[in-house]
Amino acid sequence: MSTSDVLLEPDPLSRAAVAKVVARIGADRAAVPNAIPVRDPHDDSVIGYVPDLGTAEALDAVSRADAAGRDWAATTPRHRADVLRRWYDLLIDNADDIALLITLEMGKTLADARAEVTYGADFVRWYAEETTRHTGTVREAPMGGARLLTRRVPVGLAVLITPWNFPLAMATRKIAPALAAGCAAVTKPATLTPLTTLFAVQLAVAAGVPGDLLQTVTTSNAGAFSNAVLADPRVRKVSFTGSTGVGKVLLRLAADNVLKSSMELGGNAPFIVFDDADLERAVEGAFNAKMRNGGQSCIAANRFLVQDGIADAFVEGLTERLTSLRMGSGLASGVGLGPMVDHNAVDRLHGLVDDAVGRGAKLLTHGRTHEGPGSYFGATVVDHVPADAEVATTEIFGPIAAVQRFSTQEEAVTRANDTEFGLAGYVFTESLDRAFHVADSLGTGIVGINQGVPSNAAAPFGGVKESGLGREGSAEGLEEYQEIRFYNLALRSTS
Repeated sequence: MSTSDVLLEPDPLSRAAVAKVVARIGADRAAVPNAIPVRDPHDDSVIGYVPDLGTAEALDAVSRADAAGRDWAATTPRHRADVLRRWYDLLIDNADDIALLITLEMGKTLADARAEVTYGADFVRWYAEETTRHTGTVREAPMGGARLLTRRVPVGLAVLITPWNFPLAMATRKIAPALAAGCAAVTKPATLTPLTTLFAVQLAVAAGVPGDLLQTVTTSNAGAFSNAVLADPRVRKVSFTGSTGVGKVLLRLAADNVLKSSMELGGNAPFIVFDDADLERAVEGAFNAKMRNGGQSCIAANRFLVQDGIADAFVEGLTERLTSLRMGSGLASGVGLGPMVDHNAVDRLHGLVDDAVGRGAKLLTHGRTHEGPGSYFGATVVDHVPADAEVATTEIFGPIAAVQRFSTQEEAVTRANDTEFGLAGYVFTESLDRAFHVADSLGTGIVGINQGVPSNAAAPFGGVKESGLGREGSAEGLEEYQEIRFYNLALRSTS
């Protein structure tokens, strides 16, 4: 079956289960006149409401979090670790409900949503363990007479701005290290997918996180929110995941108060396949790197650079793999591709395909886009894409596989690096020497070598160039919420 078949509809029991979760977090009705409706991208139906808060409420959240943060910073690492571990346990205990909620408000398949729950919860478990590990240092002064001591302390109140594509994982990847370090946090989830974050925060409070310590602000005016909270002197850290354009605006705002900043921004990931690659492995890796989350991932394979000798076979295999997907509600059994997050995303994807074909690219398959409610765009393969096509120069964020061909390794690396972005890259080859040489030559913060999904809670995630600064995950992610203090201890001579 293909993406041109009838859309698969959700299981009514799944809908009912989600309704119970929405009611549990108090988002089943418009609590205030200016509530923001949250819609299911499958059919545009409203599944819940969140308050549309203004700057006064945002600054009140800052006040509450700041006050609670002083006590939290004074707690022991073991206490914070125990609270985070209980939060992890609650996330796992509620995994089915969280996955249903993710799928209904974002559109990804239930399989993808379940994988996100595991991935998102892993950050909480990792930082529960990492909380007690961070240490300072003791050094002898080079000229003698003193000991030089360092210790890590909480940076202070953190503002965490998360995107819609991974509503649980992007929240836990920021909240968990902030709490582990001893920081308070004000989180602003995307208005398209706020329910998952609200549910996760509710579970965090149930696990023992003080209610005022972790504030969530939902608002339709992101600009006003950022201007207000980042100008508040009590805020000492901002972490953002989203577009490079917005990230630059936030960095300008952060500069006024010299805030510690983490930015995980746009990408244009090259996926390089050499002639000596294992074809089956390369096609499977390409499928995972492209289609995870329906292609709506910042590290999704964006440009497929395939060497001439393997290109035809690779394109044939990937096209066959993509056309086998069944399209429909992520809550329906057997669906491999759910809807895009909204209609704007669909219109943009159409424009990318039309531009590529207009410049001479060959359209091999283009799944039907649903006529009627819902924001659907079928899996698409475009071959012989010109280097100047928009689909090759911008972040796609959808199920379009754009293929370019190359002859030499030098050509592949040059073209891969010909972008202002530098988040992720992929290399498929059976040569260990080539794998490391190319990986070392790529201007990216992450490289998947014969691996289509390189993300891991135990690894530092982040980019270079206009893809951002700072790292999330691993020990480096904890350091983003800490400052280093240095003590110079003079020693008396005992002679």
